[in-house]
Amino acid sequence: MCMASAYFDENGERELVLEDIAMIECDGKRIRIATLFGETKEIEGVIREVDFQNGAVILSRPS
Repeated sequence: MCMASAYFDENGERELVLEDIAMIECDGKRIRIATLFGETKEIEGVIREVDFQNGAVILSRPS
């Protein structure tokens, strides 16, 4: 099974946030991401796109 990766996309440049994502929770402009291995990150941002075919979650920083 291929897990997704999360990226911030700014001006066409993608910055990897976390790989092997198992869970995402959104609360306004806060996103909590957890990996299959138990690592978690809480960041400020919004989900802009979820690409299931390529396993990518594209995030934007809040304005």
